[in-house]
Amino acid sequence: MPKQTPLNALHRAAGARMVDFGGWDMPVNYGSQIDEHRAVRTDAGMFDVSHMRVVDVEGTGSRDFLRYLLANNVDRLKIPGKALYSCLLKPDGTVLDDLIVYLLREDFFRIVVNAGTADGDIAWFRERLAEHSPKVKLTPRPDLAIIAVQGPNAARALPKALPEASNAVSSLKPFNAMLVDSAGGELMIARTGYTGEDGFEVVLPATEAAGLWTRLTQAGVRPCGLGARDTLRLEAGMNLYGQDMDETVTPLESGLGWTVDLASPRDFIGKTSLAAHPASRQLVGLVLLDKGGVLRAHQAVHTAHGDGEITSGTFSPTLNQSIALARVPAPIAPGDTVKVVVRDRELAARVVRPPFVRNGKVLAGPAA
Repeated sequence: MPKQTPLNALHRAAGARMVDFGGWDMPVNYGSQIDEHRAVRTDAGMFDVSHMRVVDVEGTGSRDFLRYLLANNVDRLKIPGKALYSCLLKPDGTVLDDLIVYLLREDFFRIVVNAGTADGDIAWFRERLAEHSPKVKLTPRPDLAIIAVQGPNAARALPKALPEASNAVSSLKPFNAMLVDSAGGELMIARTGYTGEDGFEVVLPATEAAGLWTRLTQAGVRPCGLGARDTLRLEAGMNLYGQDMDETVTPLESGLGWTVDLASPRDFIGKTSLAAHPASRQLVGLVLLDKGGVLRAHQAVHTAHGDGEITSGTFSPTLNQSIALARVPAPIAPGDTVKVVVRDRELAARVVRPPFVRNGKVLAGPAA
């Protein structure tokens, strides 16, 4: 049986179409996926992301441990509340997971990892702790839920449902978080997201999640499912673990070179391999030019420099065209035209630099 988040009963009561997603019973949509997508682009929508796992890392040596564990450098986290996006790598430089780590105190970091990789990540953390930092405390937090409120009106809607978050909402800069006291227990409000719009993640006790979801609905925030989450994140040019990167590719081949700190003298897992093996492939955006199909994962891409493959593809409600992320040979550049095999036909697509959409504005269309 799939696992259930604390909001499962509310999803079902609202008539959501439910699917097994990485071993979790999750909503795909509540009726119209396109309407949910547009609500986030123009107003405010919310997502149950409680299937993702919160992991707390505490104690003397926590920073040193994460400095070695992650490809990005936690020394960039100097002020409590700052967040950092990073990949978790194997020694060969391939990607075990992508995650966000928050500095809450000098000896207290909070990590949010993906649902499908959570158990493996935690086991990996524990093995590395035993080897390098046995005094650091690792605490998975299944007692916490996460609700993401996204969209241009998220900052107005969230305080209506959660007045104690008003100060955090008004003062937080992007990619920062704040701990907030609440009658139901301590909350973490983070200004991060996965949609290309402004928004917040509320990390709260699981027992309080249903109440907040209900109040957000009453405040006019539209419930959204995995379908809209996928089209939104793809328009925003954001990778999905298991599709755009995994244990067969490196971050340098996945559009994530900016998250890898090869410049500092700091050692980290996978650094030696990455430094020794420059990427021969890259992740680019594609916008379909020809009619007659939709770009989908695993479709072949033919280029003047060799073949590639689409990793994620969809029809973009904002562009009203099909878009994709594709792994192609390194010499390919924005503006090039490639051919994608769609149902045994070769359709022309333009190479662009993601994101396609950010803050409601189209940044990468066919004429960009």
